[in-house]
Amino acid sequence: MIEILAAIAGASVGVAGLGIARANSQSQAGRDSLVRLTSAVDNLATRMNVLHNDLMARDREIFARIGELERSLARLEGHSDRN
Repeated sequence: MIEILAAIAGASVGVAGLGIARANSQSQAGRDSLVRLTSAVDNLATRMNVLHNDLMARDREIFARIGELERSLARLEGHSDRN
């Protein structure tokens, strides 16, 4: 009878140990996933900032060229400088 109780107690401790180990591994996997996702979002935000800066620089160049064309056209048409 004592052997049966000891076996049940041993099995219970083993099952509890396996449950704790599995919970720890799932928690570690969750932390790893969170780190990967955070890094991906940070990388995406950095790339979006670079894209935004490139678009702003392109727009400044385009509008400067348009302004110069407008001034040239006004000179050709004989109008005063319109800024």
